[in-house]
Amino acid sequence: MSLRRTALLAVTAGAALAVSACQDAVAETAAPVAQAAAPVIDLTVEQLIALQATGEIRLIDVRTPEEVAEGMIAGAMHIPLDDLEPAKLDFSDGRKPVFYCRSGRRSAQAAGRMSEHLGEPVQHLEGGILAWQEAGQLLALPEVIQ
Repeated sequence: MSLRRTALLAVTAGAALAVSACQDAVAETAAPVAQAAAPVIDLTVEQLIALQATGEIRLIDVRTPEEVAEGMIAGAMHIPLDDLEPAKLDFSDGRKPVFYCRSGRRSAQAAGRMSEHLGEPVQHLEGGILAWQEAGQLLALPEVIQ
């Protein structure tokens, strides 16, 4: 093998090792980010009941007005998902938002949006109000504000 060809193979092999090492370093530094806390935390009905008892959460119903008219979880405030603007909500009282909807899909979206805004994980009721009712929990009629 010629000296020139040997040198070319050595350079190619060295470059491949350098790229491999670089990729390994990127993977190592990316791993902690991938292991960070999920931005949306699923709560069971039992966990939500326990949190409600602490008074440290603000329960937010993101269903439509028509859905809310049929009943809602006592103590919840109503903000339809289409009207949710995380930057306009005030959480200076220290209470943390917890979202729910009918099945959990819209509340997961709301929690994701709020999580992006707050820069921390946000909780929602997994299974929504359907899970709440399935667990035998009662609904309250929404208050009419005039």
